[in-house]
Amino acid sequence: MTDPASYSAEGLRHDVADPATWTVRVCQDRCTTCIFRPGNLMNLAPGRVANMVNRAVADEGHIVCHKTLGTTAPAICEGFAKHPRGRAASLALRLARAGVLRIVLVQPDEESRA
Repeated sequence: MTDPASYSAEGLRHDVADPATWTVRVCQDRCTTCIFRPGNLMNLAPGRVANMVNRAVADEGHIVCHKTLGTTAPAICEGFAKHPRGRAASLALRLARAGVLRIVLVQPDEESRA
């Protein structure tokens, strides 16, 4: 049987859904260094967050919380899940609102590394 987990080019796990349970993981709160918090806590290049949001929206995707990357439970960033364009465009969040998927809330700062 093939492992259903998916990985980025950098080897980070980024799947946020569990097809066996019809759930999608979303961070309950913003992590301490969330890119959606005021200031530039991650020292990103100017325009980087806007580019990430634009790409995720265009792809009907989402932004995974960096604190959950590489864990056993990657989750959609809470800041993105509450972003007006993000929550409207994300296929996973739309399926959850429609009742097809169930949201499971996770605490990003408490996730253990896999």
